[in-house]
Amino acid sequence: MSIKIENISKSYNKGKVQALQNISFEVQPGELFGLIGPDGAGKTTLFRILTTLLIADSGKASVMNKDVVADYKYIRNQVGYMPGKFSLYQDLTVEENLNFFATIFGTTLEENYDLIKDIYVQIEPFKTRRAGKLSGGMKQKLALSCALIHKPEVLFLDEPTTGVDPVSRKEFWEMLKRLQQKGITILVSTPYMDEAALCDRIALIKDGKILKTNTPEQIAQDFPHALFAIRADQMYQLLSDLKAYPKTYSVYPFGEYVHFSSDDATLTGIEIIKYLTTKGHQNVVIQPIKPDIEDIFMELS
Repeated sequence: MSIKIENISKSYNKGKVQALQNISFEVQPGELFGLIGPDGAGKTTLFRILTTLLIADSGKASVMNKDVVADYKYIRNQVGYMPGKFSLYQDLTVEENLNFFATIFGTTLEENYDLIKDIYVQIEPFKTRRAGKLSGGMKQKLALSCALIHKPEVLFLDEPTTGVDPVSRKEFWEMLKRLQQKGITILVSTPYMDEAALCDRIALIKDGKILKTNTPEQIAQDFPHALFAIRADQMYQLLSDLKAYPKTYSVYPFGEYVHFSSDDATLTGIEIIKYLTTKGHQNVVIQPIKPDIEDIFMELS
């Protein structure tokens, strides 16, 4: 087992803030596992516990079958960690940062170049530029290169794509897939629900609690309600009227549509349109849809 978490709890401010509440899940060797949840859900706290930077109040956790408390020195030498906040030395150049982290782990850039080659070639033209002067996407690639420089068995990535442009986000996930093919176990956290579909399995987390753990496909299949995307001329009034509809289970804004769910499996779009017409709505567009991870999260929250 690459990562095993058993009933981990952690609080701050003398117990007034409960960051994690009896968290449990496992990550298999070679798996790309996603921890999906909003800011403040407890993702960073859990990552700090797993990377031996923080001690849990209760529960147990192991990485590569080593206890995160008793075997912290071993774990620190065997894992790669990319924290959510860019934490490399901003006054050092790209090359100097890489050489620094390689030296700490008793290796060299040349020795493990094959592992980071696909990433490093994108930032190599800027190797003499100070890290603090890099763009967001380039900082991200440098941080990942530094986390990989010692060939870790397990890679922890805490919200690595937050604040990064869509193109860089796509490139980053393509890099993760290639790293996974090299046998590296990856635990990645993200607040972006669309990134959940890129993982082998996910755990949905909110307010320090795990809501559900499974493959993205299976979690979507378990959605228990009929789901529709609806649009009309008066979107605010549409939201209000759907909330008042007797067959409504939930309704919430979703981009340019409203997502509407009902416990009535026989409910049709025609019935909903008839109801909305009596409320004066015009140009109503409605279509049945399959739930995505954001719909599941709203259902479980």
